[in-house]
Amino acid sequence: MDRIDVMKRRLPTGIQDLRRIREGDYCYVDKTGYIERLMEVGTHFFLSRPRRFGKSLFLDTLKELFEGNEPLFRGLAIHDRWDWTIRYPVIRLDFGGGDYRNMAGVESRLAVQLDAIEIAAGITPRFHSAPERFDFLIRTLSEKHGRRVVVLVDEYDKPILDVLADPEAAEVNRDFLRGLYGTVKSLSAYVEFSFFTGVSKFTKVSLFSELNNLTDITLDPRFANICGYTEADLDQVFSPHLEGLDRDRIREWYNGYGWLGDERVYNPYDILLLLGTRRFRPHWFETGSPDFVIQLLKQRRVFTPSLDGMLTSWELLSRFDVRRMGTEALLFQVGYLTVLAEEEVAGESRYRLGYPNREVRQSLHRCLLDEVTPPDAVLLGDSDRLGGALSAGRLDRMETLIRALFDSIPYEWHTRNDIARFEGYYASVLYSLLAATGLDVLVEDSSRRGRADLAVRCASGIFLFEVKAVRGKSTGAALEQIRTRDYAAKYRSAGRPIHLIGVEFSTETRGVIAFETARA
Repeated sequence: MDRIDVMKRRLPTGIQDLRRIREGDYCYVDKTGYIERLMEVGTHFFLSRPRRFGKSLFLDTLKELFEGNEPLFRGLAIHDRWDWTIRYPVIRLDFGGGDYRNMAGVESRLAVQLDAIEIAAGITPRFHSAPERFDFLIRTLSEKHGRRVVVLVDEYDKPILDVLADPEAAEVNRDFLRGLYGTVKSLSAYVEFSFFTGVSKFTKVSLFSELNNLTDITLDPRFANICGYTEADLDQVFSPHLEGLDRDRIREWYNGYGWLGDERVYNPYDILLLLGTRRFRPHWFETGSPDFVIQLLKQRRVFTPSLDGMLTSWELLSRFDVRRMGTEALLFQVGYLTVLAEEEVAGESRYRLGYPNREVRQSLHRCLLDEVTPPDAVLLGDSDRLGGALSAGRLDRMETLIRALFDSIPYEWHTRNDIARFEGYYASVLYSLLAATGLDVLVEDSSRRGRADLAVRCASGIFLFEVKAVRGKSTGAALEQIRTRDYAAKYRSAGRPIHLIGVEFSTETRGVIAFETARA
């Protein structure tokens, strides 16, 4: 494909159907090579990815492929490896839209889709209950076409996720879907291939008790990049649109998602919005409300600095049910944390989680600040001004801003706050404030001599923070600990100024009683 051809192609922002992209001369990242790999592995699959990550487009690609629409695949990886003489009947269900506040909404969404499939196939339904009707549709389509059916389900879990704040409604929707999806497993003789996508995996005694025949490829390295854009994708497909944009800045803002593959990927929605608007903004984060996640973190008294770098197992990552949602699983599955590395602990695999990029880290902590501080205590400008002070190396300005922040929090509000007590609460607020600046913030940065509570790296230098809660007067213990344990040792080779900052809070006045600084 030459440069002129690429220049003519439009950005497929918000488009999730292959036909429109291929016939409308839009940019297209070819993921069809993964389909051939799927066929070598099995026949029934489940894939979890965060919202707006390309799952729907991949599912539509499967639909067009199995229906044998050969012209759409000319020039793509799968074209010469597919038998176009075979056409399969396809049932595609999409729960991405709809009002799911009660089961009637789920039933209505399903009925509309089954009606359309039955009308197109000339089938008259004989049953009224959803599982029986679905069962009859699969059997009849298979017998009518003389081939097994392909079943594709997009956003299989959305009717549950939309009402998680109401556990009873969520359980009703879950139980309805459990019966529906169980039909696919019971009719394996009539099903050639199935693929389910969603954000979360409801496991064991939950929804997946009826879907335990699916191969979960969520953390399979062979399919790590089945959704999302790689660096090569940007170079090969979007290169003309990238002119004038800083590639390092694009990586900082939007790259970093990983599912055990050899390389990190970009969120497609972010990239398309960036290329279209030419503005670095939290495009993806702004499309969905994180209120439920934020409230859950608050209710569980989660020490927010611990989120970055937490170590967990696959069992915990996949443990997700209406009334038993693991913090790690929730944050990983919605896309606020990603897998940074796989480690071995006592002969078992463990996964190190962290924020994928600046967009998520900065946006999440701006939302957290609204919860760990009273209304109007922290404005967007506060984190911006703090970021400016750090970037300029203005320790005096930094002290003024941090003191003002904590002075603005009423004493009574502290006593009601249940996120963490004393030192943990102060560290959580300070960390979220620093993370909200968009600067590179490390939590409990390890060294041979110990761990600094917080480390911030920027152009003006490296800032190491130690936080202490004390009774009575300042003891100077925070700054003394950074010095005596020489937390700065690991940074001296960087050739940048190193600032040591000891912050002490009073458990009595709930304010900053010491902000001591020194150069390493």
